[in-house]
Amino acid sequence: MAVSPESMPENPIDFRAPPPSPIASGRRSSVANDEVLTEFLEHSLRVQDLILPDKIFPREKIVETPPRIDCQSLNSGESDSVLNMLDSITRIGCFQLVNFGIPSEFIRLVSVMAAGIFQLPPEKKAAATRSLEKPYGFEEVHGDHQEVENELSEEFVWCKDESLKLDMEGIWPTEYSNFSKKMETFSSDIGKVAAKILQVLHENCARKSMYGHDMMQRQDLIGSVCCLYKHRRNIPADRRASSSEYDVIRMLIRGTDYSHALCLNICNGSSEFHVYSKKGWVSFCPDKDALIVTVGDQTQAWSGGQYRHVLGRPIFKGEDEDSIAMAFLYSPPSTTSSSSITRKGKTVSLGQQAILAIILTLVCHFLVYFYKEF
Repeated sequence: MAVSPESMPENPIDFRAPPPSPIASGRRSSVANDEVLTEFLEHSLRVQDLILPDKIFPREKIVETPPRIDCQSLNSGESDSVLNMLDSITRIGCFQLVNFGIPSEFIRLVSVMAAGIFQLPPEKKAAATRSLEKPYGFEEVHGDHQEVENELSEEFVWCKDESLKLDMEGIWPTEYSNFSKKMETFSSDIGKVAAKILQVLHENCARKSMYGHDMMQRQDLIGSVCCLYKHRRNIPADRRASSSEYDVIRMLIRGTDYSHALCLNICNGSSEFHVYSKKGWVSFCPDKDALIVTVGDQTQAWSGGQYRHVLGRPIFKGEDEDSIAMAFLYSPPSTTSSSSITRKGKTVSLGQQAILAIILTLVCHFLVYFYKEF
């Protein structure tokens, strides 16, 4: 049976959306002053400029020039020189050393010969690039920061390593052989000076860590290491400023790749010398023809923290020509193996004595038992 539309009941639920509310014309804003609100929102949403405290990015502290210590006075044991040296090491971790017995003409000769290393073409430098297997040679350049660093200076690490010698003689045969002989003589003379300084530090150390001393004696380096730096000339001031900030971060985070007891820096002609530590960094104007001696991690270890490890770096500003700086990283020769062998030949340890006593006791019991039975 069909149902007509007229007979269908009306739907009590209306699904139609309500009409939009009418907007009153000429209605005033509920805010008294829209300009004040707009200005408030702009200032609230703006990100404020943050100023990092000094503990996060330490500022430079300019200090007075460290004292000049006469090396001959250390040999004679003059108390004033020793006290001045210890005071300077305690405050800033370094001091200046003069009259150390190496002729300035010889130092200049080695610097001139070292400059020739950095004149090699890039393809030859690549054959003697530092790596994990060969930690000596030219520093590898990669990344934006390293490119900025390389615009200001280049680095070459020298050591009496046979593989380095073979690599360098393959790309710079005669010149490197002569240079290496000069460096061996130079390294030997510098090592004698560093050994004397370590002796004075050891004699005046109030607290000594045997663990640190043992660590200092166990070294994988082949003698002392020398880091050669070529500082480029005519660098714009803004590039030097940006590099200085990067240099601080690099030195504080990376430190040095080589463990050492002392570092003896030769930086004739440098305008400033920067000393970096975990507490910050300081700068001063070094004296001409003076060695800048800084404390290494090995010395901090065996001294129980009395002598603090710092890192030094010369800064050259406005020089007329490229400058060469050298940093000798000295580690004392290891004597642990030979001394332990000598002791074993002359004495018997407590453990060996205990084992011998047990063996003798067992032998006595066996002899008594054998005597009673037979």
